[in-house]
Amino acid sequence: MLLSPSEVPAEPAAALTAPWVKWTAFGAGVGAAASTAVLAATSGLAVYFARQIVTPRQGRDANLEILAVIDSPDGLQIILPANEDTTVEGTYGLYFDGGSGFARIGAIRSYVPREGTVQRDVEHVYSGDLAKAVRGWWSGTIQPTPSDAGFPQEDVEIDVENGKAPAWLVRSLDGSDTWAIMVHGRGARRTETIRGLGAARRAGMTSLLISYRNDGEAPYASDGRYGLGLTEWHDVEAAIRYALANGARDVVLFGWSMGGAIALQTVDKSSLSRHIRALVLDGPVVNWVEVLAHHARLNRIPAQVGRLGQWLISNPAGRTLTGLAAPLDLKSMDWVSRAEEIRTPVLIVHSERDEFVPVGPSADLAEKHPDLVTFVRFPQGGHTREYNVDPDRWEDTVAGWLETALGRTRRPAERRG
Repeated sequence: MLLSPSEVPAEPAAALTAPWVKWTAFGAGVGAAASTAVLAATSGLAVYFARQIVTPRQGRDANLEILAVIDSPDGLQIILPANEDTTVEGTYGLYFDGGSGFARIGAIRSYVPREGTVQRDVEHVYSGDLAKAVRGWWSGTIQPTPSDAGFPQEDVEIDVENGKAPAWLVRSLDGSDTWAIMVHGRGARRTETIRGLGAARRAGMTSLLISYRNDGEAPYASDGRYGLGLTEWHDVEAAIRYALANGARDVVLFGWSMGGAIALQTVDKSSLSRHIRALVLDGPVVNWVEVLAHHARLNRIPAQVGRLGQWLISNPAGRTLTGLAAPLDLKSMDWVSRAEEIRTPVLIVHSERDEFVPVGPSADLAEKHPDLVTFVRFPQGGHTREYNVDPDRWEDTVAGWLETALGRTRRPAERRG
């Protein structure tokens, strides 16, 4: 999520109603004062919006109440408030105890809308005492490590600009020289990318699940701000360099959400782009201007305020307000407009119900460049949660496309943990 409606400050938003006041009834002096107040409120909200976009959040909001945990004859079950996340079928993660506890939540056992609660299976508790937990947060992450998902892992470190970034290495079964480099999204960690391991293994690839600047695991950038892909690609390039130094000949980049934007920037800017054979993108940001306008609407922020926020991010004059070391050229990350510049095969998987990164630009990009961009629409699942709802279809889609893109024979699916 970029900015939730609950995070919009009340006072500036209320002040924005002032433009509808009929200033002529108050006289020129009062009108001028009101105009100044409106400008100040508009500017203040635009700065807040811009800073929220580029500032990594510290910690997560435990906004989901855990109502009860039941040891039933059918196994452990949990009762949660019914909302747009907890009432969707599929398999999900539940973090609790400040993130030190983690459980995998499965099928819905009962849901009566008028009662406002949902009861689901608890498939596995990986850490913590779920029975004592009172609050937590819902996640698309299903397992906390590749080993928990049934894939032998190695803990490695990648040299990046400000130090070393931790990563997981999962080797292929036959020592393939094509590696998959997995890039998580904004506000997430490399655990998000574990879901890509099955498809990568079936395509015969070794996988490198990376961290990158400002994600809470890798070293922070000097300004401590997201670059929305325009700075993070350097860390993906470092991962490619690591792969090439350790037996890879070429790579496939997997990217979720902002990780998709990062992958596209890596292909566009890296001196190692010739080693990138393909991109697999899930719910990717292919047009930041559209995504940020969507979030302004989602948070009931007037369009002119949203545009001002974008200007602050993109203009050198906004650096002191946003904290960015350098402005971000949002227009350069509009791949719908730059579709003809794409030279690498791309698979895009995107849910129609994606509430944070609209599916439209992904479909538009594929329509503009059908020779290289394959678009697969999923009817269900929230943002980057297509796998959670239908893991078999997601994995078959990705493995099948990779078979064609790489000219490989697809392996049978492995059992997921």
